[in-house]
Amino acid sequence: MCWIGASLLAVGLAPVFAAGPALGVRATPEKVAAVDISIAPDGANLPSGSGTPAAGKIVYEMNCMRCHGAEAASGEKLADPLVGGIGSLSGAAPKKTVGSFWPYATTLFDYTRRAMPLDAPMSLTDDEVYAVTAYILSLNGIIESDAVMNAQTLPKVEMPNRNGFEAAWPP
Repeated sequence: MCWIGASLLAVGLAPVFAAGPALGVRATPEKVAAVDISIAPDGANLPSGSGTPAAGKIVYEMNCMRCHGAEAASGEKLADPLVGGIGSLSGAAPKKTVGSFWPYATTLFDYTRRAMPLDAPMSLTDDEVYAVTAYILSLNGIIESDAVMNAQTLPKVEMPNRNGFEAAWPP
């Protein structure tokens, strides 16, 4: 027995130490399922709601532009650009953006919903996330400027680099 264990036994703390600090609760499958906000490439778990590029522009200007810049082109190098670069990945100067690199539009929704804005993650409503997703997809020319993104339409968006990765998801 080490000197720390002997010291704890001497002062009567060994049973408390062995039991742990009693923080938290067991993460049962039911509890994990209740907070699972993961969105699969096929759109599984997408919430209700909807948004358009026009509504997304307003959300973007209020929450995203300070880092990503005007029209998502990069805000003074605070954050990577979100638009452009389509067709550049095999060239000498690849530009990895949502439009050029990401294989699924649902990934944009999922990431935005979880992690953005950087200073207030998970603060946007589902309608705001659909809207800003639609705006970014529209800026990249992937969807029309009058498109409506929701749980039915978003998974159907064909991203330019859809086939640029090997699928890790089961068929």
